[in-house]
Amino acid sequence: MPAPRPGLRVLERLAGLTPSGRAGVPVAWALYDFANTIYSYAVVSFAMGLWLADRSRLGPADGQLWFGIANAASVGLNALVSPVLGAMSDRTGRRLAYLLFFTAQTVIATALIGLIAGGSGSGIAFLGIALFTIANFSYQAALIYYDSTLPEVSKPESRGRVSGIGVAVGYIGTIVMAVLILLTGSDDGPLTFLMAAVLFALFSVPLFLVVKERHTTGERFRVGDAIASWRQLRTTLDHTREVPGLRRFLVGRFFYTDPVNTVIVVMSVFATEAIGLTQREANLVLLGLTVAAVVASFGWGILVERIGPKRTLMIVLGSWCVGLVIAGSVLSLPTFLIAGLLLGSGLGGVWTSDRVFMLRLSPPERIGEFFGLYGLAGKFSAVTGPVLYGGIVAYGLNNGWGSAAYQAGIFSFLILMVIGIAFLRGVPDRRTEVPGEAGLPLPPEHLLPMDDTPVAERP
Repeated sequence: MPAPRPGLRVLERLAGLTPSGRAGVPVAWALYDFANTIYSYAVVSFAMGLWLADRSRLGPADGQLWFGIANAASVGLNALVSPVLGAMSDRTGRRLAYLLFFTAQTVIATALIGLIAGGSGSGIAFLGIALFTIANFSYQAALIYYDSTLPEVSKPESRGRVSGIGVAVGYIGTIVMAVLILLTGSDDGPLTFLMAAVLFALFSVPLFLVVKERHTTGERFRVGDAIASWRQLRTTLDHTREVPGLRRFLVGRFFYTDPVNTVIVVMSVFATEAIGLTQREANLVLLGLTVAAVVASFGWGILVERIGPKRTLMIVLGSWCVGLVIAGSVLSLPTFLIAGLLLGSGLGGVWTSDRVFMLRLSPPERIGEFFGLYGLAGKFSAVTGPVLYGGIVAYGLNNGWGSAAYQAGIFSFLILMVIGIAFLRGVPDRRTEVPGEAGLPLPPEHLLPMDDTPVAERP
């Protein structure tokens, strides 16, 4: 019998990662990472900050400060409603409908920024800030539902690989967007925003067509449920006491995602204003760093399954500390490239390992509820980080610090990262408590043929 063709072997392996046994499921799920990372790179990491910092609008000091404030407003509002959003998914058992709504809202707001991006003056700048706030709020809200669909598209023992594939495919989206910006020369102009909106919409479609939710409750979410979900927040916090180490993990996540979230936001302006690159050069450098990050993301996913999510996450955060020291010590192109390789590769490692770690810590029946808190911790850090960095840099530039203003901002990240690592040290890995999770052997009963019964309902 002839050996199966390589393409068929890949499909078989993909099919083996998901409870449905369909290779298209993890592929469609990963394409959403491709889609939303296009938005994240084009709008958040590259164009929006440069657009506001342009001297025809707000200028470098005020532009970075107001960009930080806009990020804080969008993510802060999202943080406030995260418990409601998580409760909605648990009450109804539906995540895809809410994911579709917030995805569409992100696409529309981004397209509207593209329509006004050719203008100048502070009035246009603040209109762009308002639209960006809406787009980024919706993007962050969508992530709650996207992350919590991981159990639908992967088996417990394959979550590290599926999560890593999603992150890696997301980086490919970044590469595609960066190349398009280079080829079109769109930089921070209208075309960049319009391309981001169209591509986000196009590549998110497969998830909604292919992925099916297996255990919806059939219940409806009412206004009264929203009010009750706020009351439920205290109960949810009480529930975290039942899970050893969960509170420490969430507090640690607040501190270590602060630098991660902020670097995503400020990297393009830092490259142009602190290092002295042109917009085209900055995009080219960030493209090269992203290629390295793609390879690293696959590696982090494998490492999660071999040594567990906690140990992987600690290694990732350690590499970030080294990268921040290098980036803040000397502002030059060589140190920027070295630090960028460490931070870029580690960025994929953070998302690959910590969402699997969160799933390991969360009881199956409370995944949506606890992912609301997971999102809350990350989003509060995204509120404080850009404002803190923007405030430090704006103060330094306005008081004649020059390049030292950017160095002070970078070293503030290092302090927060060390605090996050200190909290994580006390979180148990639960390696012997959750059979079938990343890094654990499966008991014999899990070697039976696959079925579509949710893991939480199996005997």
